[in-house]
Amino acid sequence: QVQLVESGGGLVQPGGSLRLSCAASGFIFSVNDMAWYRQAPGNEREPVASITSGGSTNYPDSVKGRFAIYRDNAKNAVYLQMNSLKPEDTAVYYCNAIIKTLAKTSHYWGQGTQVTVSS
Repeated sequence: QVQLVESGGGLVQPGGSLRLSCAASGFIFSVNDMAWYRQAPGNEREPVASITSGGSTNYPDSVKGRFAIYRDNAKNAVYLQMNSLKPEDTAVYYCNAIIKTLAKTSHYWGQGTQVTVSS
């Protein structure tokens, strides 16, 4: 059974920083693209950063220059460094990964971690 476990959310003041972590565990053959999404109350889930197995990254304009995604392939982990946080960044953040096991290749999601930006 493959699991993605996230950590690092919390309450931060505007302008502050947080780092989210996500690690995949289980019978994993390989981890392909990894990404972070977020969902605010009343909104749809939206992507905030993605990274390929080769390290290429992509960000929407809303977080470009403030967020950075990186990964540690040896640990099957992905991280999201969030700087200059704004109240509109408040949301539940989810880790996503495309993981190949011996049986199949599928998308997997973490349980979500709350990020609240407020003074």
